[in-house]
Amino acid sequence: MFLANIPAPKKKGSRKELLKPSPFQPLRRDFAFVLDDKVEAEKLVKAIKAADKNLIAHVEIFDVYTGKGVDPGKKSVAVGVTLQPVEKTLTDEEIVAVSQKIVDGVVKQTGAVLRS
Repeated sequence: MFLANIPAPKKKGSRKELLKPSPFQPLRRDFAFVLDDKVEAEKLVKAIKAADKNLIAHVEIFDVYTGKGVDPGKKSVAVGVTLQPVEKTLTDEEIVAVSQKIVDGVVKQTGAVLRS
């Protein structure tokens, strides 16, 4: 062991900021989109995250379906989106607005449609 090789201590103030949990409850919304079979699921996830980077905390694909009820060459992808407010509890209108931003962004970036 060579004492000369011990790294110098880090400067004060160079610490990473600790995670600050939100005092507000997270909220989960599920969406199902029908999109072209060739569109990668990652493109769908990126479109959802881009809708509101500050509010959308997690996006999870929980089902991919092809078959009866879905046109040939298409697939249905079900996605769970977790919204994590950090400033205040979301109102119903704000939840509807962010949900619409998610749908609009997915439609624009992937050509998908919301499954009814």
